[in-house]
Amino acid sequence: MRSLADCHTNSKNAGELEPLTRRGVDIVENGLTLQSEDGEGALILIVDDDRAIRNMLVTVMHNQGYRVATAVNGLEALQVYKERKPDMVLLDAIMPMMDGFDCCLELQRLQGSDRTPVLMITGLEDNDSVDRAFEVGAVDYVTKPIHWAVLRQRVRRLLEQARLYRELEAANQELRRLAFLDGLTRVGNRRGFDQTLARHWHELAQSGAYLSLILCDVDCFKRYNDTYGHQAGDRCLQEIARTLRQAASYPTDFVARYGGEEFAVILPRTEAAAALYVAQKIRMGVRHLAIAHESSTVSPFVTLSLGVATMVPYPGTSETQAIAAADKALYQAKQAGRDRAILKILN
Repeated sequence: MRSLADCHTNSKNAGELEPLTRRGVDIVENGLTLQSEDGEGALILIVDDDRAIRNMLVTVMHNQGYRVATAVNGLEALQVYKERKPDMVLLDAIMPMMDGFDCCLELQRLQGSDRTPVLMITGLEDNDSVDRAFEVGAVDYVTKPIHWAVLRQRVRRLLEQARLYRELEAANQELRRLAFLDGLTRVGNRRGFDQTLARHWHELAQSGAYLSLILCDVDCFKRYNDTYGHQAGDRCLQEIARTLRQAASYPTDFVARYGGEEFAVILPRTEAAAALYVAQKIRMGVRHLAIAHESSTVSPFVTLSLGVATMVPYPGTSETQAIAAADKALYQAKQAGRDRAILKILN
């Protein structure tokens, strides 16, 4: 919970198998890791209880430029996976303690592991075993004895597919972010505001914590546009948005352009005195910008009027109550002469 005291405090990688010692390879036989002098290349986790096969796999992958970690059974593989977060897993199917099928299934249950390709290495060629490998999450398999050229090509292909998938995911995340961003001011847009407020309202209704909301309006902004032009008005709104972001600096705070010259600030877990403090910090921050406004009826500089509402959301209530209360407080701030913040505390 943010209190007024908190606000003051915060203002401050066989063909041709090469020796295992090449290029700094050092196998650690407890199965937990393999150190290499190379710092680049994808990290591949090799899981096999057969020491000879494991060492050959290590050599082949390392000579392809990959970094390597090892494990001797499924249980160790899970531990190494959690510690190292490899880019790919080469997984033997038949091992003691935990076989490759069960290990692969557990890997899928780890957060994020569904995007890490698992290539199963197996001496089993029956249809049921192949089907089971894919059912537990393996994306491909090779059979023993290993055809090293085939293995190298499949590893390269799967790593490339995983890379492309990550890039696509990053691009989609950026598109989702932009869908909730105001193009002019680079703060949240109205859609982002509505969804964020609804989410916080639902979460806080379960915990009984405070939620505060600030609505603020640029005083006499139509007069500003009429006097200085719309390009100047856009620059003014950008400066004000920057000031709001600086004042509402907690990680959970959310600043949005509510519409036109109106902005909104969502302050989860923030009590009334702290919310009013943030509002006054915003108001004074805008005054300190000293943006000339000769046609204002309030001040020779651009000012803000702010309405602050604080309440504890309860199950069965709606976030529209917070909006209505903050809007009413904003109206009172305008009626009282503008360039001020009015606070309303509900329930």
